[in-house]
Amino acid sequence: MEVEAARKDAAALDPELLQLPEVAPGALRENSAIVEALYSQWLALPETSKMVKSLIEDAKAGGTLNVAGSSAASTNVASSSPLPSMFPSGSAPPLSPRSTSGSPRVMRRGSAAGPSSLGSPLKLVSEPVREVIPQFYFKNGRPAPKDLREQCLSRIDHLFFAGEGLQIEEFRPVTKDICKLPSVFSTVLFKKIDAGCSGTVTRDAFVDYWINDNKITMDTASQLFEILRKPGYNYLTQEDFKLVLKELLASHPGLEFLQGTPEFQERYAETVIYRIFYSINRAGNGHLTLRELKRGNLIAAMQQLDEEEDINKVLRYFSYEHFYVIYCKFWELDTDHDFLIDKENLIRYGNHSLTYRIVDRIFSQVPRKFTSMTEGKMGYEDFVYFILSEEDKSSEPSLEYW
Repeated sequence: MEVEAARKDAAALDPELLQLPEVAPGALRENSAIVEALYSQWLALPETSKMVKSLIEDAKAGGTLNVAGSSAASTNVASSSPLPSMFPSGSAPPLSPRSTSGSPRVMRRGSAAGPSSLGSPLKLVSEPVREVIPQFYFKNGRPAPKDLREQCLSRIDHLFFAGEGLQIEEFRPVTKDICKLPSVFSTVLFKKIDAGCSGTVTRDAFVDYWINDNKITMDTASQLFEILRKPGYNYLTQEDFKLVLKELLASHPGLEFLQGTPEFQERYAETVIYRIFYSINRAGNGHLTLRELKRGNLIAAMQQLDEEEDINKVLRYFSYEHFYVIYCKFWELDTDHDFLIDKENLIRYGNHSLTYRIVDRIFSQVPRKFTSMTEGKMGYEDFVYFILSEEDKSSEPSLEYW
């Protein structure tokens, strides 16, 4: 009964509309009656009879078997298919039923190894062109532009005309005209370049330090910081400024009168350095960083030294009159002149303007420790800090600072 029903269903099919869905081989084996009925129906078609007769004649003649409307490759594929083509001649035979492992549709869904062999409707987009970003970080500073380098070399050739180098007393024009730095840095710059202490700086040595090492492209604060700091340190100490003050005392016309008093020269230099660190080294640790140097006004004051012959008009740090007032106050309180002040000495400051409570607070060394290294006594540097804090407050001493 099932076979008879299958034959009736197959006979009712229109060959033009015949479509075979994809089915698994197991399903075909279970319904072999339908396959046989379809095959019988296909053999009964007039076109099939013509095609079979043609193939038989070609086979007898020894020619190549070729189905009309199909290529040789299509014939081979069709001949390997379990079912012959049910379509009229001139149309490509279907590939159904396909094996599960060989179905392109199954391969597209299950395979993730690579792109489909059937091609993709999406167009391939080429990779975007990578933008070349110019170098913006240089470990030793940005190299000098060509025009700036040539201009600087021209001035260097003018000053190093002899070719034998310059001695320390001849180096000031290089510091001011080429490096554009305050002249008080002439000695320290000379010794920085003349690391071997030969007493002479040659043209090549200066070019190597100032241009090839990219000092020329730095800002003024960075230039001075690199000149002053010791190798391996990332901060400045009071010791680093001593050569600068020595150059100032030897060269500035407003300080010529101190040439015969070395003791006052030393005290003046110390006081200036203490004032610099009090104002700029806000951390109060004695380590002056590049950031603190940039944020301070020291460079402007040093540049003013080259413009002003009266040292007392350079009010920031370098005024001799300011030093004189501070030193005289200390000398009056230090009755035994051992350069140390105790509580009984300090209580007399400002005609006894300080109370014992304030003095005790100062000598508690909070937050700043004394540098005198003597228990219960204040040194000259500590006194300078005390006086400067008094000037900043312009009133009675602040207990919070000490």
